Amino acid sequence: MQNIFTGEVAERYDADCADVSTPEALAPMLDVLVDLADGDPALEFAIGTGRVALPLAARGVPVSGIELSEDMIARLRAKPGGEDVPVVVGDMASARVPGRFGLVYLVFNTLSNLIEQDEQVACFANAAAHLAPGGCFVVEQGEPELRLLPPGAVAVPFEVDGEHLGFDTYDLVTQRLTSHHYRPGQGRVFASVHRYAWFGEMDLMARQAGLRLRHRWADWDRTPPSNDDTGRISVWERVAA
Repeated sequence: MQNIFTGEVAERYDADCADVSTPEALAPMLDVLVDLADGDPALEFAIGTGRVALPLAARGVPVSGIELSEDMIARLRAKPGGEDVPVVVGDMASARVPGRFGLVYLVFNTLSNLIEQDEQVACFANAAAHLAPGGCFVVEQGEPELRLLPPGAVAVPFEVDGEHLGFDTYDLVTQRLTSHHYRPGQGRVFASVHRYAWFGEMDLMARQAGLRLRHRWADWDRTPPSNDDTGRISVWERVAA
């Protein structure tokens, strides 16, 4: 797994994600996670700076985490309540946390940070290994916007304004995309490589890990998918032995 959330990226992470970190923005996600945890402990893959884990813990769900970046963990530890969250330093595709959990979750398109298919397959297996029977693995990961690509084009913009120019470039052969971020006013340029996966592919990874699909939603409000919005939220359940 690539470790891109170090140094300045980790330092600026909370500021860059401020619009998706407000109580109003997080409330629908937290409602879903609390419901799925159903009173059991939760494990967050790629816990980062605690953007989701800390407010989820404040809702009464005991949360543990796995995180590759020690710089991100340091940001978590500096926040109120951050010292109380157990975190294992390691790769979410292989690192283990003691105990069994009613919920494992991976949000914010972070599955795509595993840039090899084998790593993504291992991530599903690792989630299943941490789940109690009947527990759920929740992944927030949309499908690629390939329908927006005209013939011969490789780039799709996702945000264009005076402060941020963002677009993805696709390599259809390797199933990779590179996410480009330009912030002219700050003189900052950043790019990261990701591997996109289709829902059918993720469902197969889940099935190989002993998980079955319970829900797929277009958003955290549990809106059904459609041809215009195929979805972002997938919930797989560990099949009881």
